[in-house]
Amino acid sequence: MASDCEPALNQAESRNPTLERYLGALREAKNDSEQFAALLLVTKAVKAGDIDAKTRRRIFDAVGFTFPNRLLTTKEAPDGCPDHVLRALGVALLACFCSDPELAAHPQVLNKIPILSTFLTARGDPDDAARRSMVDDTYQCLTAVAGTPRGPRHLIAGGTVSALCQAYLGHGYGFDQALALLVGLLAAAETQCWKEAEPDLLAVLRGLSEDFQKAEDASKFELCQLLPLFLPPTTVPSECLRDLQAGLARILGSKLSSWQRNPALKLAARLAHACGSDWIPAGNSGSKFLALLVNLACVEVRLALEETGTEVKEDVVTACYALMELGIQECTRCEQSLLKEPQKVQLVSIMKEAIGAVIHYLQQVGPEKQKEPFVFASVRILGAWLAEETSSLRKEVCQLLPFLVRYAKTLYEEAEEANDLSQQVATLAISPTTPGPTWPGDALRLLLPGWCHLTVEDGPREILIKEGAPSLLCKYFLQQWELTSPGHDTSVLPDSVEIGLQTCCHIFLNLVVTAPGLIKRDACFTSLMHTLMASLPSLVQQQGRLLLAANVATLGLLMARLLSTSPALQGTPASRGFFAAAILFLSQSHVARATPGSEQAVLALSPDYEGVWADLQELWFLGMQAFTGCVPLLPWLAPAALRSRWPQELLQLLGSVSPNSVKPEMVAAYQGVLVELARANRLCREAMRLQAGEETASHYRMAALEQCLAEP
Repeated sequence: MASDCEPALNQAESRNPTLERYLGALREAKNDSEQFAALLLVTKAVKAGDIDAKTRRRIFDAVGFTFPNRLLTTKEAPDGCPDHVLRALGVALLACFCSDPELAAHPQVLNKIPILSTFLTARGDPDDAARRSMVDDTYQCLTAVAGTPRGPRHLIAGGTVSALCQAYLGHGYGFDQALALLVGLLAAAETQCWKEAEPDLLAVLRGLSEDFQKAEDASKFELCQLLPLFLPPTTVPSECLRDLQAGLARILGSKLSSWQRNPALKLAARLAHACGSDWIPAGNSGSKFLALLVNLACVEVRLALEETGTEVKEDVVTACYALMELGIQECTRCEQSLLKEPQKVQLVSIMKEAIGAVIHYLQQVGPEKQKEPFVFASVRILGAWLAEETSSLRKEVCQLLPFLVRYAKTLYEEAEEANDLSQQVATLAISPTTPGPTWPGDALRLLLPGWCHLTVEDGPREILIKEGAPSLLCKYFLQQWELTSPGHDTSVLPDSVEIGLQTCCHIFLNLVVTAPGLIKRDACFTSLMHTLMASLPSLVQQQGRLLLAANVATLGLLMARLLSTSPALQGTPASRGFFAAAILFLSQSHVARATPGSEQAVLALSPDYEGVWADLQELWFLGMQAFTGCVPLLPWLAPAALRSRWPQELLQLLGSVSPNSVKPEMVAAYQGVLVELARANRLCREAMRLQAGEETASHYRMAALEQCLAEP
């Protein structure tokens, strides 16, 4: 064994005999003075030439951590020796050790992080060579630690982020190294960095934003690449937004090459992702800037996707998708839009051409590419467009529908991969870190709004049905519903889950109206009906979920009318519970409200319904109509309604308010329900008569109800 090691040792000695001599002196040192002198010589030799990993390890074996620890913490330096010289020597040794990744992760290095961080902001002569050397060695140590698997977390916990921010803002020696290390830490652990040092990071952002706004040289393009990393996960300060917008306006308003323009587009996309359009000022300058942004994005998308055989810069194109999505939002905003009507018309035309390029690209996507994040991003922007516009590019969209259904099905069946794709898209397009809530983890949710529009039209609906979209939507609805069921913490669910469920209900409502035969013959709708019946009783009791309850109740009532012969609807406990909950939803919408100076109350919305009635009223009227249609089909329903006292309470409500306060459409809806209940059941008729039903019918000119109650 000795003979194997001896040649290597001799080789090391022949390569650096001076270092070997100093190491020998270090090993033979008898006191601190001799050890200190030997360490100075070793440090000098190390800096004078390159050393390999084996030699570095031999230095560590000779020195260890004990003496460097003492050098870093000592408060008493020898006479004539500045105290920072001892610390500089300790840091130089640590820097030497940290060149070995194993030693960089050593606990004895990690516990020095707080001490090393203080050196970054220590005051002293900026021209002192020893102090500069210590700063360089400190950055070398911290950078080496950051490169280890758990290093960023240790640095953040040790206060390094704040120290780096202060070092950068102080613009002292090595401030550029501070910025580089900050960039690495933010890329590795953005959330933790902001949690530990938000005020300091915001100060850096302010400084960078101001520099960006003032820059007249090539540094502004470099800042474009840095700034996205420093945008906080929460609110961006308004003064930063002003500076960033002003800087981007100057850059994008100039004639640029692609390497200059692309970072600016990516920064603008990151701001759009974080702030929507809030970072763009109102007025003429803001509208021109937004129009320019969207125009440039559309041009970039077309150039990238229409030319076959060219390599697509996916990160740039995906950033352009985000800017197009911002354009779609502003073009469809009715109030307080940044854009004027002529600008909207022009941008819609430009975006239509870009969406055509996206469709062309997706038509070329084979099965082997379906799991690529850029495809996901392309489907996302198409979904955003279809959510607002389905009349244009109708032929192209119809041709693409089979692919979209297959794509959504593939990602639905591999949900974990879909979620990972959304994170990759966010990384590709917007940010180097985790995605925000606007990047949902499944493709189907992106397509739901567009499919809701398309199921109204005969041609697209037939394609969707042929490709199996209804069955896929039923499975998706049931899976998403599980997330809201008892046992799951609904408070942590994103709003997109509930919105997705509501949109699914709208699609099913379209199918109930336009394709009733499908509802009757496809078994997936039987399963859906079971879920609706089981879920509504608890849903109507939950605060803040009235709109979803309205969708579920109305859909269930319409489906019950089509599936009335199903055994599940023949007075089973589940069906009785569902209809009792539906009656609760329909009956609690209006109340009698006293008005000052009037003897009679007026019919008014109940408090829970007031805030959502604009979105709810169509569902409520449709639900009343559907319930009316169910009464003659389900013989047990009228007695159940009588036991709930809904017809009696409805007549009582109408009798207690001024007929002039009840709109004609409300009178028609109430009469429809009362007439069908009266026709279906003698006891219902008797109960209505006892509640002054004939007199109320006369007051409201409900001729059909009056005639029905006059019968025996």
